[in-house]
Amino acid sequence: MPRLRTEKVRTNVRAFCPTARRAEKARQSDIAYDGLKRMIMGGRLPAGSQILELEASEQFGVSRTPVREAMVRLQQEGLVELRSRHGMRVLPVSAEDMREIYEVLTALEGKAAELAAGMNLTAEQLTPLEQAVEAMDRALESDDLKGWAMADEKFHAGLISLARNDRLKSMVAQLWDQAHRARMATLKMRPTPKASNREHRAVVDAIRRGDADTARSTHENHRRNAGELLVSILKDLSAPNF
Repeated sequence: MPRLRTEKVRTNVRAFCPTARRAEKARQSDIAYDGLKRMIMGGRLPAGSQILELEASEQFGVSRTPVREAMVRLQQEGLVELRSRHGMRVLPVSAEDMREIYEVLTALEGKAAELAAGMNLTAEQLTPLEQAVEAMDRALESDDLKGWAMADEKFHAGLISLARNDRLKSMVAQLWDQAHRARMATLKMRPTPKASNREHRAVVDAIRRGDADTARSTHENHRRNAGELLVSILKDLSAPNF
């Protein structure tokens, strides 16, 4: 019996340990953050929609403080704005937003292509990029635009990883999140992206040759073209509703 009481005391100590409480709070915040972000990116929380802390708390089975922390993170990423009475509103993405985002993406991803080309990468290291381009080609052959978009994102994520620059990767990821909703919502409004596939393949070829200048300029042109097209579509729609 004394031994059982000792074990119970140890369990209670762990339960009330400040470190354990902080870890549990962080875990709950991550749950709320991941859940809310999936809802935003997937369109379940479209631009202009609002959700209260209490609603999110009940939906994800966590307390309100971690929910508030998750909403603050989403605000810092430019996806939402915090509202009075402790809720958040999903922000729209306007044509001007996308113009600014793509200006920065063009510079950052162009630099990533330049860095990758200077690393004397092996064929094995370049395989993920080549597989992504092949997947993009197959998707267009079957008129699968969502499949193409997924392969396109894998290409860009793979390119950023090859640059081996954590700060660059973090900055690009935040911009991708802000652009994702607009890209997916306008996917069927754009011409078939055959030229985009050719541009991706040209970037891979330049990286394989170790031609840093061509890799950078080719990818910058690719991103610039994509950005101009998306901004044009958003302007024609005359409504920032993504």
